[in-house]
Amino acid sequence: MRRDVQKNLLLHGGVLVALFALQFVLPAYHHGNVARIMVLATYAMGYNLLFGYVDLLSLGHAVFFAAGLYGMGIAVSHLGVSAPLGLMIGVLAGGVVGAIIGALALRTEGVAFMIVTLMFAQAGYLIILYFGEITRGDEGFVIQQVDRLFFGGDLSDPFIRYYAAFTVFCISFLSILALLHSPFGKTLIAIRENQERAVMLGYNVMRFKLLAVIFSAALSALAGATYGLLFGYVGASFASVQYSIFPLLWVLLGGAGTALGPLVGVFFMFYLIDISSGMTTAYMLVAGVVLVGLTLFAPQGLMGEIRRRFWRWLP
Repeated sequence: MRRDVQKNLLLHGGVLVALFALQFVLPAYHHGNVARIMVLATYAMGYNLLFGYVDLLSLGHAVFFAAGLYGMGIAVSHLGVSAPLGLMIGVLAGGVVGAIIGALALRTEGVAFMIVTLMFAQAGYLIILYFGEITRGDEGFVIQQVDRLFFGGDLSDPFIRYYAAFTVFCISFLSILALLHSPFGKTLIAIRENQERAVMLGYNVMRFKLLAVIFSAALSALAGATYGLLFGYVGASFASVQYSIFPLLWVLLGGAGTALGPLVGVFFMFYLIDISSGMTTAYMLVAGVVLVGLTLFAPQGLMGEIRRRFWRWLP
């Protein structure tokens, strides 16, 4: 057991060191891509917490990402608050939305839960379009450079943007690891493995699930707010159905219920589409074939298969 902990520390510490070091060697194009990947991986980690560790399949996570994005964007652009405060407002907005949706959606299970979360996400998307005077509807709005100053640092600067994306990813990643090794995290895994037994042992399953939804929503909102600040755009497309499907695909590809799965899934899918789009206009067909192949031959995802076949100590 002690040796497994050392292996985990070495692997995950090495990944973080590698991500930090990449900013000094990557060309400009990939420098921006990796910063974007780390933010989206934070979003995927929020989704993985709910799907991978509690076995709750949500089809409406875009509403949490958008809550953080618009909560931050409206506060910074329309209310004139500072970027750090706007970031906190975005995370708080996601947590509140998560608490409301979780309290209602958790009254259902299975397919019904999926449908209810999807309906809430669509409602969020329609609200954004309805209040177009504030949200600018489909067009969205740009966050001005002067509003993207974070404690004196200009987030439009590529180096600072990368460092900010890495910081958010690092904090989120370490928080997830700490949560998984905490009694709360172990209880979530117990609920995933055998909910009836957890109830029999006296755990308030509904309360644990609700807390998991809130934490997942807040982490997804953090990713949304960070994305808006780093890349300077807030748009309704981030609240659409595809941004609820993306985290599901990322987690399935990387490995549901694995700590590194979200990062691996986002990285793989991002560059799969990027490379194939440079080779053919039918890049989505290429991506689709590869994704189907991975689903057939690596049903537990890339990191899940590595854990199953080689490194059983992976969290």
